[in-house]
Amino acid sequence: MIRVLLTDDQPLVRHGLRVLIADHPGLEVAGEAANGEEAVRLADQLAPDVVVMDIRMPGMNGIEATRRITADPGTPPKVLILTTFDEDEYVYGALRAGASGFLVKDMDMDQILAAIEVVAEGDALIAPSVTRRLIAQFLARPDATPSPPRPVEGITVREREVLILVGRGLSNAEIATQLHISIATAKAHVSRLLTKLDARDRVQLVILAYELELVTPTTRGS
Repeated sequence: MIRVLLTDDQPLVRHGLRVLIADHPGLEVAGEAANGEEAVRLADQLAPDVVVMDIRMPGMNGIEATRRITADPGTPPKVLILTTFDEDEYVYGALRAGASGFLVKDMDMDQILAAIEVVAEGDALIAPSVTRRLIAQFLARPDATPSPPRPVEGITVREREVLILVGRGLSNAEIATQLHISIATAKAHVSRLLTKLDARDRVQLVILAYELELVTPTTRGS
């Protein structure tokens, strides 16, 4: 069972999501928060698997709350941003704060529920084409401070190939097709990369692929 903490300052939004989750097998609402401060406190108390987080809220906003939640030295919950505002500034802020994905509220509700499951499994939910655009712009920003490039040590040749494809925004199914392996094998390679490279989630693997210059903005679509 995937336990979800709903964070939004609009009670109607929380109620709608709660009703949908209650009817969806495998998901349950662990709690609700109306602002960032409450989300941080409840994330610590309730230990949910996923926090669905709005951005614009009174007091502490969703990006700062995400930063505090994901900074937990233990096993913090995954954070899924769900907002009305999809400006690049918010996407950059969410990714840099440690969010595992970014959705807008006008998406189909079934997609939002599926995204919660994807994030809970340690994957990212941003579409490949969007991932490539955002990460390229993220690394080009003068105020972005990525970690210094470092050698890719401790991974196999195949894992390096998978990392490059993850950096290009390919899904596990697309990686499997490209490398002529099963989806389960592709997923296993990604899981090992997360562990070996100490990456929080797939978004961090994408950023790392850019930082290591395995993928560049000029080659990401190849």
